[in-house]
Amino acid sequence: MTNPTKDAPAHAVVARAEWLRARTALLAREKELTRLRDELGRERRRLPWVRVEKRYVFDGPGGKETLSDLFDGRGQLAVYHFMFGPEWTEGCPSCSLVSDHIDGAVVHLAQRDVTFVAISRAPLAKIEAFRKRMGWRFKWVSSGGSDFNADYHVSFGKEEMAAGRMEYNYSTTAFPSDEAPGMSIFAKDAAGDVFHTYSAYARGLDHLLVAYGVLDLVPKGRDEDALDFPMAWVRHHDRYPARPRGKTD
Repeated sequence: MTNPTKDAPAHAVVARAEWLRARTALLAREKELTRLRDELGRERRRLPWVRVEKRYVFDGPGGKETLSDLFDGRGQLAVYHFMFGPEWTEGCPSCSLVSDHIDGAVVHLAQRDVTFVAISRAPLAKIEAFRKRMGWRFKWVSSGGSDFNADYHVSFGKEEMAAGRMEYNYSTTAFPSDEAPGMSIFAKDAAGDVFHTYSAYARGLDHLLVAYGVLDLVPKGRDEDALDFPMAWVRHHDRYPARPRGKTD
């Protein structure tokens, strides 16, 4: 059997008592981060809301649906902006990694008054075929023909692409694709009015990835420094090699 950390940087090897002192010192820092994360969560929930005035219509498995319809009787809606453009043959591998994690959580979210829906510009037929291939159960609708993706800054037009200047993640920046990932949160009141409460993009989505949470615990970490871009290693789950890197008989 090979050493699973054979490529990791050399580390000091110490007695258990010395390791415990170092670990408890780090635990104090981890608790600081936990408390900060809790406070950020409270600040997030205190953000003001914006009423959604525009009527967005989506193509869903059961026909046309409005943004209000997507709540499915609940008061909160979590929308994942899945990168899958109209001309694409399949969905984004990185968004697929997120979806692998979220799929099993949907039933639990529903118990806390949250409906989860993925939205992409790809035609519904392509979405359904890809969803079936990936084995996902969550609801996924098409925003093709509406302004939804552009309004929430996750799809970019030809002029923006040509100029290399897009409004993304609350700044004007260059983005390598005409589709971008994100998550937007909406709420509905008793009168049926819909409000936009929050959106996150780019690394604001890291916490959705349990795989990254585990990688952050292991000696090599995410091990992405030598890659062309951080998620270059990610594949659709049906396209990883049969013998993953480092695995032995």
